[in-house]
Amino acid sequence: MPAVRSLRGVVVALCMSGVLVAQPLSAFADETPDGADVGAGNGDDGAHADGDAAGQVLHAEAGGVVIDESENGAGGGSGGSGGALEPVGDWSPPPCWYAPLYTPKQLKKKMEDIWAAESTGYQWDAQQRDKYVNGGDQPGTYEDFNMAKSDDGYWWDGFVPEGGAGVPGALECDDGPFWVDRGDPPPAQYENAVTPEILAGLAYDRIRVPDTEISLKPDAENAQKVNLPTWAWLDAATFEPVSVTAEVPVLQLWARTTATPVSLTIDPGTDDAELHPSSGTCPINDDGSIGTPYSPGSAEETPPCGLTYLRATPDGETYPFRATITWSIEWEGSGDTGGDLPDGSFGATTELEVDEIQSIVR
Repeated sequence: MPAVRSLRGVVVALCMSGVLVAQPLSAFADETPDGADVGAGNGDDGAHADGDAAGQVLHAEAGGVVIDESENGAGGGSGGSGGALEPVGDWSPPPCWYAPLYTPKQLKKKMEDIWAAESTGYQWDAQQRDKYVNGGDQPGTYEDFNMAKSDDGYWWDGFVPEGGAGVPGALECDDGPFWVDRGDPPPAQYENAVTPEILAGLAYDRIRVPDTEISLKPDAENAQKVNLPTWAWLDAATFEPVSVTAEVPVLQLWARTTATPVSLTIDPGTDDAELHPSSGTCPINDDGSIGTPYSPGSAEETPPCGLTYLRATPDGETYPFRATITWSIEWEGSGDTGGDLPDGSFGATTELEVDEIQSIVR
């Protein structure tokens, strides 16, 4: 079936006043009338979404997942450098989901514009008219796009995350639009209908954390020394919990996902090294810092967080030293929901030179 004959939604991101709005744009988005307002289930198109790009804001409140990144970390809504967390294990965010998209008036206008264009073929148009005007294979269930129930519910459709159309499972939410009365759960066959837990996963996918730039002594610009400890530490202000909230306003569903830094793991890039502590994992201190800053006179002491290289690097070569922060993930949502999601990690690699020196004065 040609793509133009599908009403499957896709998601784009629109930044509005620091809030990222995930919005569905159907294959027929170009046929949306300019200046159309967002339906709010009140029988007309009275609710309006911010923004002035025609077609982009049409369904921001009627069905798009609203992502609030005001408490996100560097590289997210607050700007700066950083990146996305890598979930531990085989967890991945929801590849697609169903959520409210159209009021009866909006769907009727969209479909009538499509039929008027006569570009989708007589057979498909006739099937769609029968479905939405007469109730299709469920006669008497609804008629005329459920215009008589404009106050009572929404037409739901499928969504996929921005850039996620090629992810396994992304095309499974293509069985729509379908009608759901306000306050009722969607039919059981729609397993990906939006829930607080799905929103928590979408929020997790949007979390951004700062770069892992730890302090070293000797610093990374100078050669490390064989058999002398390298100290590693992070200041307390560097890593703090970050949160992202996702919600579907018309359903009063929401979830707030929070990532909290819990430890730093060191990988020296070679087996010829001793780790401090021996596990290579340095816990977060009570004040939010990691390790202890180097102080003069501590050159030969064992650092609470660091390593000791046992072999020099060959001329012109380096060891790929990697520092990775582990973040604990938890969420809370509407309806007293909540729980834990798999930890996430984010790290950085620094190329370190190691010299063979018998003694050194710091």
